[in-house]
This record gives sequence, structure tokens and C-alpha cells, in this order.
Amino acid sequence: MVYVQRDTEGRLLRVEHEPFDGMTETLAVESAELHNWLTAREEVRERLARLQESDLELVRVLEDVVGLLVEKGVIRYTDLPEAARRKLDQRAVTRAEIEGLSGLLGDEDTRLI
Repeated sequence: MVYVQRDTEGRLLRVEHEPFDGMTETLAVESAELHNWLTAREEVRERLARLQESDLELVRVLEDVVGLLVEKGVIRYTDLPEAARRKLDQRAVTRAEIEGLSGLLGDEDTRLI
């Protein structure tokens, strides 16, 4: 048995093994509803993880786009907000430091950036 909280439309919001404030009822561990809820929750977590991974990849793409726009004279680096410049500068310094250390790593480890 698990303890659950439902919304006003009867959908599961929260499931716990112990009673909690706001719980509305109990549910059998073997129930199809619980199984479906857990499966859907795991799918959402997996999709969020993929989205976060693509966000990290997109950050590098945006850095490259900004660099290209500055290089081509489309924008000036100083046109960017100060906070954005600081973040780009910090990442550039960190990347340069990693590249400087890459000689200490094996060939497979140098593909960090």
C-alpha cells in the first residue's frame, strides 16, 4: 500500500510509502494506476534529462554563434549585456585552461570540450 495525493480532477500528484500531510487516500502497490503513473513519471524524467543534455550542447553552439557574429562584425562584443560577456569570458578562460591541461590526459580524454 502507498499513500497518495490527488488533484481536484482525481489525478495522482504525489505518492509516498509513508503517510504525509495532504494525502487523500491509499492505493495498492499492484494497481495499474500506480504502475502507469510511475511509468509516465520515469518517461518525463528521461525526457527532461535529454532536454538538459541538449541544453548543454546548445550552449556551445550559441557561444560559437556569438563568436562568429563578433568576428564578422555583425555585432560588437560590447553590445552584449555585461552579464553575458562575463559568462562567455569565464567559459573561454575555463576552456583555455582545460586545453592547456589536455596534454596531461590520454587521447580519449582530450575530447572534453
